Amino acid sequence: MIHKLANLLPLFLCLTILTACGGSSTTSAATAAPTTAATAAPTVASKSDAATTAGLRTFVIVPEQSKASYLVDEEFFAGALAKLGINAGKAEVVGSTQAIAGQLQLDLANLAAALGDNNFTVQMNTLVTNQAPRDKWIREDGPNFNAHPVASFKATAIQGAPATYTDGAEVSFKLVGDLTVHEQTKPATFDVKAKLVGDTLTGVATTRLLMSGFGIEPPNFANTLTVADEFGIEVQFTAKEQGK
Repeated sequence: MIHKLANLLPLFLCLTILTACGGSSTTSAATAAPTTAATAAPTVASKSDAATTAGLRTFVIVPEQSKASYLVDEEFFAGALAKLGINAGKAEVVGSTQAIAGQLQLDLANLAAALGDNNFTVQMNTLVTNQAPRDKWIREDGPNFNAHPVASFKATAIQGAPATYTDGAEVSFKLVGDLTVHEQTKPATFDVKAKLVGDTLTGVATTRLLMSGFGIEPPNFANTLTVADEFGIEVQFTAKEQGK
């Protein structure tokens, strides 16, 4: 009963998502251009590019309307029925939380401009699955998220942002940045789908990573269960424009 990670929201964004990472997740505002067409957006708009912050708009994640989740495959063996009351077989486990915070800061009228401060954090020790013993193990043993409760994502670049945008239309792009889980930071790229309607930015950001990359050993209990090293992070986010 054991799940090692988490995500996202991201995470999220993890997420931020994941999101343009203000990201689970969070993470995308960069796509949402205003009602008028955005001027040419390069393949990559990077935070290091020289650009003024005059046109930046800030969207703050609404936790009550957002969610960061991790998704991972478990396989139970014959011994699981007697020990855990779970039949043998494979299953995808999803652990989620609404304890996500962050913002997206973008110049929607000029996607070629540098990113502003786009980041999100997720409280990993609040992730919940369909099995309370698994959740307890994740928090107190295994990855011990009670001791490493915060995961964060900070966006550094946008790839594939649209050159034009229609208000209310869904757009897709990639959000590149640094993801920190279990006190270890690794590069991560989120695939983002998002749309802007009025002052509200909504979307979903997803990515796949390895637990072992963050110093977390996938659970493996002889004749009971194994957990895959690869896991997914999904950040479903709603962000409201600040000051609106």
